[in-house]
This record gives sequence, structure tokens and C-alpha cells, in this order.
Amino acid sequence: MGIPSELRDLFANRKTSPLIQSPMDDEKILRSRQCTQEGVRAGAKAAAVACVASSVPTLIAVRTIPWAKANLNYTAQALIISAASIAAYFITADKTILECARRNTHYKPA
Repeated sequence: MGIPSELRDLFANRKTSPLIQSPMDDEKILRSRQCTQEGVRAGAKAAAVACVASSVPTLIAVRTIPWAKANLNYTAQALIISAASIAAYFITADKTILECARRNTHYKPA
């Protein structure tokens, strides 16, 4: 159940295209990778902050508010905290990548 040898060779030699790649394309690829890495870094930082910011009130509420004590089990608490972290990660990463792409776009007047 492996990849057939023809497909494997095609994927392995994908870098060698029949068309000559310009240096501008390499620069664009490098900039896009840098934007992606920048977005991942910013998203991870935002997710860490959101994790702390959502876990403290959630855990305090579960210990002090009677309704939360009765209705929020460990799974619900984990879902609340992880939903906030995931949302913060994706929103921040998306905004950072788009901002970096705008910054790297060169507008040429017509």
C-alpha cells in the first residue's frame, strides 16, 4: 500500500520543472514562507494568552458559582478554554499573514 513508483518519482522531481523559474518567484516563495512563519508565531502567542485569560475565570466560576458547579464538568471546562485558544490562534494568524502579504505586495501604477 505504498505510492506507485511513477507517482513517487513525479513528486520527488517536482522542483525540476520544464520551465525556468525566475529569481522573482523564489523571492515570492521566500516572502510567503516568512509571512506564514510570522503568522504561526503570532498565533501561538495569542493562543497562550487566551488560554490563561479564559482558564482563570472558568476555573474560578466552577468553584464559586453554584450553576457552574452543577453543570460544567471537566470536559465542558476544557472545551471552553480550548475554544478560546483555538479562536485566538486562527484569528491572529490570519490577520498577521494578511497584513504581511499586504506589506509585501508591490503596487505598480498603471
